[in-house]
Amino acid sequence: MPHPFTITAASDSGRTRAGELRLVHGAVETPIFMPVGTLGTVKSLSPEEVAEAGAQILLGNTYHLYLRPGCEVIERFSGLHRFMNWDKPILTDSGGFQIFSLAGLTRITEEGAAFQSHLDGSKHLLTPEKSMEIQISLDSDVIMCLDQCIPYPAEEKDAREALELTTRWAERCKTTWLERTGGKNALFGIVQGGMFRDLRRRSAESLAEIGFTGYAVGGLSVGEPKELMYEVAEYTLPMLPKDRPKYIMGVGTPEDLVELTARGADMFDCVMPTRNARNGQLFTRYGALNIANARFRTDAEPADPDCDCYTCRNYSRAYLRHLYMSRELLSYRLNTLHNIHYYIHLMQRMREAVQSGRFDGFRRGFYADLKTGI
Repeated sequence: MPHPFTITAASDSGRTRAGELRLVHGAVETPIFMPVGTLGTVKSLSPEEVAEAGAQILLGNTYHLYLRPGCEVIERFSGLHRFMNWDKPILTDSGGFQIFSLAGLTRITEEGAAFQSHLDGSKHLLTPEKSMEIQISLDSDVIMCLDQCIPYPAEEKDAREALELTTRWAERCKTTWLERTGGKNALFGIVQGGMFRDLRRRSAESLAEIGFTGYAVGGLSVGEPKELMYEVAEYTLPMLPKDRPKYIMGVGTPEDLVELTARGADMFDCVMPTRNARNGQLFTRYGALNIANARFRTDAEPADPDCDCYTCRNYSRAYLRHLYMSRELLSYRLNTLHNIHYYIHLMQRMREAVQSGRFDGFRRGFYADLKTGI
């Protein structure tokens, strides 16, 4: 198996760490947040703006790109990088979560997931082999195995059957990946098992035996209480091979990133910074700011006085509120620029804290700033 991950610093416990993941289109420093570019775009921003905000890697969506514009279009550009003019790494999810979220249009069998397109109702079959072929055609730097995600709460029997199917699918994914790429791109396995410790261990051990470039913890942030999510991550992350990157999928808030990095996670993605930006919520060092609030109507301060992003360097809270209340398109762009910058630089501050041996102090300061408030 390729072994492109190096741990460059770690806390005394060894749980919290910083590292470097070397991929085909460049190196990525961890811990890292990946902005979500579902359809080959981080909503409202150009790839150049995302890069200027400090993003090192983007996430694309296998399910959505397969349906629109289609692999035959992207293959004409030799992959997603040239198609969207992004020369840094890209991770693509397998399509498993979208299949889960469209449960009413999906039927799961040993062969794969048969589903109807949410766009036109056309019928498709996403098998492990098909998921690999799509992601390879996108030229993804990190390819995710197809998995079966289950809802919360779930019975132990359902969680066990889903992890067993996920494991069998993972074996098929790896076979196809090796046959088609020779192992050039990274391949991550996804741990399932619901909220059951013994099932999580079984899943982690089975995937480690198959062997992958990295490992993801799936099936979190699907409706479970926050405390339970942290508990599952707390005991699952140490089950994964120490020398491989560990990825928590679909999480989360700034607090989630800090807490899960403390527990040993290296990689994150979430739609929250972009979605919340479009809904008028800006993340700052001192907590979330809802720009629609009337108290910002004449406020000349930037969204975050300590932020050096393009938005905060140039625009006041009053102007951002005006744009948002007027539903001007510029509102979405400026708010998203700020939120992406905030997330990227939160991760940078955590990396620097780990590297200098002061992560615990950073963590205390992070919460002290939040208590200060806007």
